[in-house]
Amino acid sequence: MEGGGPEAEIVISSRVRAARNIKDYPFSCLASAQETVAVLEKVRDITAGKDKFTDFIYLPMQDISALEKQALVEKHLISPFLANDSSNGALLMRADEAVGIMINEEDHLRIQSILPGLRLEEAWRDIGYYDDLIESKLDYVFDEHYGYLTACPTNVGTGLRASVMLHLPALIMTGQINRFLGALSRVGLTVRGLYGEGTEIIGNLAQVSNQVTLGHTEEEIIGNLGSVMCQVIEQEQNARQVLLDKKRAELADKAWRALGVLKYAQLLGSQEAIQLISDLRLGYDLGLVREVNHRLLNELLVLIRPGCLQLLAGRELEHDERKLERPFQIKQALERFQEQNN
Repeated sequence: MEGGGPEAEIVISSRVRAARNIKDYPFSCLASAQETVAVLEKVRDITAGKDKFTDFIYLPMQDISALEKQALVEKHLISPFLANDSSNGALLMRADEAVGIMINEEDHLRIQSILPGLRLEEAWRDIGYYDDLIESKLDYVFDEHYGYLTACPTNVGTGLRASVMLHLPALIMTGQINRFLGALSRVGLTVRGLYGEGTEIIGNLAQVSNQVTLGHTEEEIIGNLGSVMCQVIEQEQNARQVLLDKKRAELADKAWRALGVLKYAQLLGSQEAIQLISDLRLGYDLGLVREVNHRLLNELLVLIRPGCLQLLAGRELEHDERKLERPFQIKQALERFQEQNN
């Protein structure tokens, strides 16, 4: 949520993850409970409190509440599969939350790094470091022709998925988004919404990731996505300038209205809150509003989600109760920010 990093005005975060499986054990979806326990113990034996893993936190899924799991999903630290469907699943997470290792997800291991801004290469280096540490102690399932073997065929090869979370209000407002989506699919990339596969773009937020890992090297996957992202960033910047030149007053009005609603609303739904934060973020990025910053805006994007909201409230909330709690937590965050910056 720090909000820093290159191209932070448009790129909220970069994420890279590698799928790996341990030799002589069935894939997680076919493994018995005894076998998933054995995988868990093997990973724990080489990581728990050991050398380069002393700053990692171990979270077995069976020991944390449904709300805590939901919040981890909302922060993209674990997958819905690990939260709800895994057998003896666990998360090994670095204390700063930038690096995590999901155990007994769809694959035995999903090693991932999430960093603010456009930092794909740095995220890739992060997971490569921990991947090498684990591979020095465990044998992965690897085929000389196909590469790393995975439960899902689309991950076979490098096992690498790289994605970027983008804020693209200008491309959407100027009607260029469909052309943008078509162009990405032609170069082997896919676009999803804020919550990943199967979700729509809301609040002008889109995840862009590679579709195929087989037949490409890690360098090619990271380089291709990074190169395309530079073009997307340029297009979004150009579209923002066009909007600023033609509709400056309208954009300013929308941003200030969004701030006013976030400050004073009594009821807020999740999608409405995301859209308001998007409008305010665009106003801030264009220099039309100065009462916020990227860190605050990123924090708001996290705390308005159902799981995080209920954790902050300290109890489970019904839908209508969440609509009451959401503006309360937003006001608290805005007040803290104002106090810290006075």
